[in-house]
Amino acid sequence: MLMDNQKGKKTAGICETQPITAEGFRAMLLASPDLEFLRAVNSLSAATELIRRQPPDVLVVDKAFGTQAVLHWMSEQRLADVTIALVIWGNSITEPEALRFLQCGVKGIVRKTSDPNTLLNCIRVVASGATWMEDSLFRESGRLERYPRSELTPREQQVLELVEQGMKNREIARELGIRPGTVKIHLKHIFEKTGVRGRYGLALSGLREKGLLELSHTGV
Repeated sequence: MLMDNQKGKKTAGICETQPITAEGFRAMLLASPDLEFLRAVNSLSAATELIRRQPPDVLVVDKAFGTQAVLHWMSEQRLADVTIALVIWGNSITEPEALRFLQCGVKGIVRKTSDPNTLLNCIRVVASGATWMEDSLFRESGRLERYPRSELTPREQQVLELVEQGMKNREIARELGIRPGTVKIHLKHIFEKTGVRGRYGLALSGLREKGLLELSHTGV
């Protein structure tokens, strides 16, 4: 193992609820020339122990443990100054969940139904220090190339920045000293100008535009 690491291999572990899925993950990494399988664990508490004893470069965590439970576990790791890269994967992940995970420090998000190359690409990108998300999770991915932030008024840009930070309408209204109804009007104009339909799409588009999020591409 030490020899492989000296050759530049990145290590990956998995925290997975289903043993057969974890075994498939192990087999996939064993066949990869640049990635090394470290260990599989079946609970968040076991993942904490793994991180303490033998931290992988990347740890894939099953969303099936529960979104709130995973977020709470992540908070505990941050308090303990843990710095490994986390990838969340699950059978279904909504845009709001994806955004919340990203805002809390997750580096990769992928569906369990993805093909092996997609998962491997995610792990490689995350291991390199970047943030990655499967494009099929993002309803607005096809609209990103025509996301004309420059066409927004200064006030609309302010509202957009606060939406990207995860603020709700009432919080934005308090921050800018305007009414919640006025925030809704600004959002309506932003949706019309950008072609993005929802506030979570706006936030994810903003991360992508700023170079803070890489979306996968089919066939890569």
